[in-house]
Amino acid sequence: MESDTLLAVTPNQMAQALLDRRILLKEQLPTVIRTLEAEEQNLSPKVARIVDNHKQANEVVAKLKEVRDHAQIEARNLIPKVKQHRNVLVDSGGMVNLDPDWKKEKLLEELDEIEENIQTSALDHKAEKKMIERRKKLIEQNEKWLKERRDSNPDMAEYIDSRREMSHQFMVANKAHRNMMKAVEKAQPLHDKKVAMQAEIREVRRQLDRAKELLSQSDHAIEHWQRRLKDGYSELGIGFPDLLRDMNQVQNGGASSFAKNHEKKKQPPSNKKQDKRVKSSDSRGEEE
Repeated sequence: MESDTLLAVTPNQMAQALLDRRILLKEQLPTVIRTLEAEEQNLSPKVARIVDNHKQANEVVAKLKEVRDHAQIEARNLIPKVKQHRNVLVDSGGMVNLDPDWKKEKLLEELDEIEENIQTSALDHKAEKKMIERRKKLIEQNEKWLKERRDSNPDMAEYIDSRREMSHQFMVANKAHRNMMKAVEKAQPLHDKKVAMQAEIREVRRQLDRAKELLSQSDHAIEHWQRRLKDGYSELGIGFPDLLRDMNQVQNGGASSFAKNHEKKKQPPSNKKQDKRVKSSDSRGEEE
């Protein structure tokens, strides 16, 4: 609406328009409320179901993560034991005849380094997957190495058994990690759907609360504007302030509320401490 058209609207026209709107709302709001209540009732079980599905998916992820972390801890704790058994065999000469190049083998060291990186570095899924694949290949090499050594030297059983258990725990960790990542991918759409549906039902409830609030105010608002049309727009008592005060003030040459606020914003903020000092000084001067 143009400003000139808006200014041409009389108080009675404005009051009548507001009264008509309130009467229309009172007629329409019960239907609106019933529609919103039905929508809320339809959404509520769906939201509850998706929340429960997402919770279950997260529980699967948490359990797999627990299995993975436990297996990795068990495997890491076995690394020093395996190294110790190896050193004992080295000192006794039990490995030299079997494998003259055993000192060049870096499998344990590589596994140790991979575990250190997984635990202490901030890796993204791609980098972590790459390290886990490398660990898998090292474990396969370890299994092959163990079979060859056990077949050729029964005295190495303790060393081989501890090393095999370490490999087993790493394989358990790898499997749990793969399944966990699949579960995470499965849970993500559930999370997105849950967030969307929760936002939808919040909006429905917000509109429902607002509709109920407007309906509860309808009778009072209708009575208010009916009295205004009958008795006028000056002050009529509690709840009926003078609605034309600002208009009359402008017509009599005064500044509008907009002009007052604009002028107030232009004024620099006063220094209250300085004002107090000035007043205090003036008071002492008057006493003297």
